[in-house]
Amino acid sequence: MNELTLHPHVYATGQSTGLISILERLWLREQSLGDGTFYIVSGFANYNGGVRFFPVFKHHIERGGRIVAVFSGSTRQALTSRQVVREMLECGADVHIINRKRLMHAKSYGTQNSQGQMLVVTSGNFTGPGMSQNVEMAVLLDRPTTHGLGFSWEQMISQMLAQRWDFYRPSLNEPAAPVWQLLYDEEAATIVLDDTDKVTMILKLSHADTARIVAEPGPKAGKGTQYFWLSKDCYDFFPPLTILNKKGYKATYSVLVQMNYVDLQLMEESRVTFEAENNLDFRLGTGPLRYTKLADRDDIAAITRVGEYRYELRLYKKATAKYNTLAPYAVNFIGHQGKQYGFMTNQDFEVAIGEKTGSPLLT
Repeated sequence: MNELTLHPHVYATGQSTGLISILERLWLREQSLGDGTFYIVSGFANYNGGVRFFPVFKHHIERGGRIVAVFSGSTRQALTSRQVVREMLECGADVHIINRKRLMHAKSYGTQNSQGQMLVVTSGNFTGPGMSQNVEMAVLLDRPTTHGLGFSWEQMISQMLAQRWDFYRPSLNEPAAPVWQLLYDEEAATIVLDDTDKVTMILKLSHADTARIVAEPGPKAGKGTQYFWLSKDCYDFFPPLTILNKKGYKATYSVLVQMNYVDLQLMEESRVTFEAENNLDFRLGTGPLRYTKLADRDDIAAITRVGEYRYELRLYKKATAKYNTLAPYAVNFIGHQGKQYGFMTNQDFEVAIGEKTGSPLLT
C-alpha cells in the first residue's frame, strides 16, 4: 500500500508516522535482510541521519545484500560528513560522492529485491533534522505502483553515474584520497551550532524518570542508573552519536555532552544513549539528580541546547506559574503512559522563564 506522511506528527495516510517510520517499513517490515539492494540518494547526510539503521545495514550486507548510497560533497559547504561515510563503508556499502551541492537536490530511498521495487520520494535528507524535527513530506510507492511506472532503481542509479558529474568513491583503505576533502568533520572543534538548532525540549517526567530522584539513599528504589527517557525523535537534538557500545549483542550509540544542572549549580559530563536494536529510545544520563527530591512524576524538565555539545537542564514543579506556561509546548506523546514532550525556541523559552540561557560554563 502506498503512503504519504508529513512529519513531525503532522499528517499521515497510513500507519507510518514520518520518514523514519516509512524507512522502517521499507528496510525491516517488508524486507528480508540479505535479499537485494537498499538505495539511498541524498544531497545532505550526517551520522545521526543513519544511526537508526546502521545495524540493519550491517546485517543486510552480512547476509548477502547490497547497499548503494549517493551523497553530495563540497570543499566549502557542510553537505555530507566524514563520520556518516565512514560508518556506511564500515557497514559494507558502496558509497558515491558527487562534488558540488547544486548538482543534486534529490532525496529518495528504496529497495530492489526478488519481489520488486519500492521507492520513497521525500524532501527529507539523510540527516538528523531530515529524519526528525524538520517539516518533511515523504511518499512511499509500493511494488505494484513502481512496476506500473516501469521504475527501476538499477537503471536510475546507472544513468546517474553515467552523467558527466564529478563523482568519487571513498574507501577506508585510502584515508588521504581527495574525496575526503569534500566531506566535513561533524566533531570538529570549529563547528558552531546554527541558531535554528538552539531549542529547548519540554519534557513531562514519568515515574521511570523520577523514581531514583525521590528515593531515599539505601533502599532498592534508588539503585540502578538514573536516566531521563526521551523521545524516539531526538536525532537532531544531540551531536553525532559516534560512541558505539561494543559490549553485548545489541548495538547502542552514545555521545558525551556538557550538562549544566542549573538547579544544582553543577556542570557535569552526561551521556546520551540511543538503543538502535532495542526499544529505539534516547536516554539522557542525569545521575546528579539522584536522591535530590528536585523532581517528581509529571513535573517538567526543560533541556536547552546552547552549543554543539553544551546543554542546560532546569526543573519545574507541576502547578507552578512557569510549569503552566511551559506545559502546553509538550504536545507529543511518548509511549502510552501519558508522557509528553515538545520543543520551543530558546528565545521563546527565555521569555517564558524570565531569564537568559547559555550562561558561561561553571567551574
